[in-house]
Amino acid sequence: MKRARVVVSGAVQGVFFRAETRDRARSLGLAGWVRNAPEGTVEAVFEGDDERVESMVAWCRRGPSGARVDDIEVAWEEPEGDEGFAIR
Repeated sequence: MKRARVVVSGAVQGVFFRAETRDRARSLGLAGWVRNAPEGTVEAVFEGDDERVESMVAWCRRGPSGARVDDIEVAWEEPEGDEGFAIR
């Protein structure tokens, strides 16, 4: 079980980043959330199976087809037992 907090910067708002993140995370059975941050980044938390969390973090490095990812920050945290995945 892993938990990752990611902050993605670039052209990542207004390109369905949150919706695609939610759909992919749910399809992988991950818990957590995703939101647009005021500074123009997208922040997300993924919690679940190690390989699936790592797969989601790797996807965030590319993002959806309309996005341009310039940078991604990843912080590994202790799992908190989140359930479900939501857009905040």
